[in-house]
Amino acid sequence: MADRGSTPRPSRNVSKAVAALRHLLFLTVTPALRIVNLTVPRRFSLVETTPFIDPTQFEWHDHVISKLSKVQGELRALLSAPETIPNHQEIVETIAAISNDDKWLSYFFYIYGRRFDKQCDECPDTARLLQDIPGMKTAFFSILSPGKNIPPHRGPYQGVMRYHLPLVVPQDGECGIRVGDETASFQEGVALMFDDTYEHEVWNNTKETRVVLFLDIARPMKFPFDIFNSVMITLMGYSPVVRRMKKNQAAFDRALADPA
Repeated sequence: MADRGSTPRPSRNVSKAVAALRHLLFLTVTPALRIVNLTVPRRFSLVETTPFIDPTQFEWHDHVISKLSKVQGELRALLSAPETIPNHQEIVETIAAISNDDKWLSYFFYIYGRRFDKQCDECPDTARLLQDIPGMKTAFFSILSPGKNIPPHRGPYQGVMRYHLPLVVPQDGECGIRVGDETASFQEGVALMFDDTYEHEVWNNTKETRVVLFLDIARPMKFPFDIFNSVMITLMGYSPVVRRMKKNQAAFDRALADPA
């Protein structure tokens, strides 16, 4: 009789092959990102590559603004139970180097294209809105407690643009953002779009909470570099950092569903 234990299960072999492929993709993407960041976006972008980008040039922007009150209504329901929202570093472990307290909460709808059903089901109007935004890759409510500052840091890839729609803004005190050498104050319903590969920082020097709808959106680029950009963003979704983010969010959701 054959020794069944001597032959690995096919599913185990497939899992190992997939893991090896993901690791190879990450090793390929990391040096490529450095080269691409220095050349492709700045030369072939269809929009400005300055620190701040004008969001009104995008057709979907007015649609987003028109849904402001609905998104705010869903947010208010969530803020009544902040213990159900994770600290940012619980999901994005690499951010712990600059933020490791409980004053930055993040409620993720999407992480590099992966949809989180619990969050989308709890905020259906917001979820429908997100589906209407071309090139949307990551989306969450970013919640800063009173007195919370996020120190200077940079994003990894210029092929995406960052969009902040302020939903809750303190009335008194300083609450703003610096991108490169430019600064802006958060104003309710006034969106800010920027290139996060410039050094940037955020401050909430007030006694109130600040919340924005935080989006990462693929940068429009000339053909055929738009295809190249799409491939690069997809490959980033397989990086260990992003895969860990997705796993962390899924684990947090499971723990909420089954606290025992």
